[in-house]
Amino acid sequence: MTTTAPTVTRRAESLGAERFRLITALYFTQYLGVGFLTIGLVAILRDGGTSLATLGLIQTIGLIWPLKFLWAPLVDRFGSRRFGHYRSWLVPLQLGLVITLLALTPFVTPADHLGPVIAICSLFVVFSATQDIAADALTVRLLGDGDRGLGNGIQVGGNYLGSVVGGGLAVVVYDQWGWVPAILLLALLTATALGVVIAFREPEREVLVRRAGLRELLTVFGQPGCRSWVLVVVPLYYIGAAVGYAIVSPALVDAGWSLTKIGIVSGAIASAPAVLAALGAGALITRWGRRRVLVLGGALLAVATLGLLPLALGETSTLWTTVALCAFMAAYAVANVVVYTINMDFARPDSAGTDFTTLTSFALAISFVAAAIALTAAAWIGYEGVLVASIVLILLGTALGLRHQRRHGVTA
Repeated sequence: MTTTAPTVTRRAESLGAERFRLITALYFTQYLGVGFLTIGLVAILRDGGTSLATLGLIQTIGLIWPLKFLWAPLVDRFGSRRFGHYRSWLVPLQLGLVITLLALTPFVTPADHLGPVIAICSLFVVFSATQDIAADALTVRLLGDGDRGLGNGIQVGGNYLGSVVGGGLAVVVYDQWGWVPAILLLALLTATALGVVIAFREPEREVLVRRAGLRELLTVFGQPGCRSWVLVVVPLYYIGAAVGYAIVSPALVDAGWSLTKIGIVSGAIASAPAVLAALGAGALITRWGRRRVLVLGGALLAVATLGLLPLALGETSTLWTTVALCAFMAAYAVANVVVYTINMDFARPDSAGTDFTTLTSFALAISFVAAAIALTAAAWIGYEGVLVASIVLILLGTALGLRHQRRHGVTA
């Protein structure tokens, strides 16, 4: 695939570091709650006696994210010209994230109130998914081809930094001081992005927006190489990672680790190297190109997943498990950066939110389903069987990804 018309305006280029500050704030605070729901809450519920099958069912809440492509055209189509098209979405959505987190505070024993907790979490995911549409669209508009590696490195790094707090620190706070302080911490930190978004002045849009509709929404797949990338390569690449990731928290709980230890090791320590790995991957994409970093990410992810086998078999040496989790999260970060960068290559400036959302939704849907199936399957074939399947899928996705980039990769 060759590069097309510039996707960044002169005004966007002039913003310089301000662009990256906004991207960091949006994705960090977005993933505070998401990290808590996917890592911290899973560990808390498992500690409260929730079964693996029920945890697998709860994972399906994440399917709301892939479905966001259905309303992504509305985010591209409607917005305030005066306050900034996507900024007029981001401010109320960021506020919605804070309010839904605060709504969780009454349920101090979440395992005993699964109905309302799941309902509120579902609403949070709706707000989060819609905020992601607007954030992705604005990011596509603010970054040129040469900035995308670094920009996506910051984006993924911000996600993992959010995971350190949401999936790690919040669990420690919960274990030491209880549910309400943990939720208040998440809500307060999520609110910090409001100031950054309000202070930001979004560049005016220089292109017309495509009419919202299913036919127009699917035109992104008409680009050479897009269908094979989104429908074949990315799902395989991501499924393997999602399957391995899904079993970590329950495996640690089953091994007898305390929530504080899980929060410190799995949520905080293991996620910290991922922030650096994401930034490093962004720089490497600029220097080496997409293809080499895609292969590097897949190879690292397969090896790192293999390192989780002792945990799956019940061997939970603190040192080995910590090193293995650090390696896995770092490799996962590299894979995420290169996938997002290539997805962004396919996103067109006049329908940035719709395109980027559509490109990521299919793989996300499969990933969430795979995570749910993995937790259920673990009860039958064990954690080790799940990890072996994960490695096979990662290697297959990497091989097909290399072939795809040789044929359709960016050449300029």
